[in-house]
Amino acid sequence: MNKKQTIRIARFTLAAAAALAMTGHVAAINRPGKVVLLRPAELPELARVTGQAMVLHAAGNGRTFLYVEQNDGARLAIFDVTNLAKIKQEPAAQLDAPGSFDFVSSLGDYGELIRFRDGQGEAVLDLHKAKLPTIKVVPGLKFHGSTERLIGDGFTITNQASVQSDANARDYQIFATVNPYEPERVYDVKQVRQEITNDETGTTFLLGADGLYVIRRLAVEAEYEIHQQQMSNPG
Repeated sequence: MNKKQTIRIARFTLAAAAALAMTGHVAAINRPGKVVLLRPAELPELARVTGQAMVLHAAGNGRTFLYVEQNDGARLAIFDVTNLAKIKQEPAAQLDAPGSFDFVSSLGDYGELIRFRDGQGEAVLDLHKAKLPTIKVVPGLKFHGSTERLIGDGFTITNQASVQSDANARDYQIFATVNPYEPERVYDVKQVRQEITNDETGTTFLLGADGLYVIRRLAVEAEYEIHQQQMSNPG
């Protein structure tokens, strides 16, 4: 089976300054419509630590945080990814977790359903305090299968085993299609365990075996910034 997965980046429509990661640093260049990959070495320290799972959370104050589970569930690395040009690392949260877990489903604005691996049950990651997340055990849950959201903040769990492991890790090839007839392969990322995309900014986060990778789409970011300015200054 071919384990390689291709991320096809849509053709960009706006010109933006691009940054290219080279030899351990990021060099700014004027190349409209290019894809920018930030490697773990270009990101804060905890981005260079192997993670088990991750989730993207939009806080109520307009900020966006990326949470990466590390140390077999004992620690949650927190990155403020509101400004993708200046990704910041917040103090990591120490969790009272029995082991590694996966993020299953969003529970409204302030919670994430998580499932512990090896059949250890479910819990809720409480995000009312975005920088101080805590784990709360959900009483009465017996099934450990697929989850489906209901209208509102409810969900259903079916009795079907679904345990994620490193056997599901995939190698990624990232292509930019500035010219749709000649797609350009930009980067390779090995052993990707999970992928999250922020549709508003076009940013894709990849959790690789050696840490966190961030794929930025500068033109989409520029469009989003213009939209935000228009919303904040109507008329």
